[in-house]
Amino acid sequence: MKNKQFSFRYRLKSFRFAFNGLKYLIEREHNARIHLVATALVITFGFAFKISLKEWMSLIIVIGLVLVSEIFNTAIETICDFISPQKHESIKNIKDLSSAAVLVSAVIAFIIGALIFIQIC
Repeated sequence: MKNKQFSFRYRLKSFRFAFNGLKYLIEREHNARIHLVATALVITFGFAFKISLKEWMSLIIVIGLVLVSEIFNTAIETICDFISPQKHESIKNIKDLSSAAVLVSAVIAFIIGALIFIQIC
């Protein structure tokens, strides 16, 4: 691979690739849409209950954790399907593990959100 000269124009252009990834995620992954709806609800509740800066930081971190987990899960599942379109036990295990990562991050986010909002009510 050739080492290219740094270019602000190319750096800005590279954002398009990232936004294409987000578009792919939202268009094709139903669970990602569920996470986005949950995110919108949590943000709405945060404003409604006037949570503190520390509580906002906690929510932003766990929301990011869930979304990043979902993005990695989608990438892993996509590459697994490309490598082995037919059923294979190892591929199933890989996909199950990446799904488990999303589940764990979502449970952590739920617990943090519950701790924040239950104390307010």
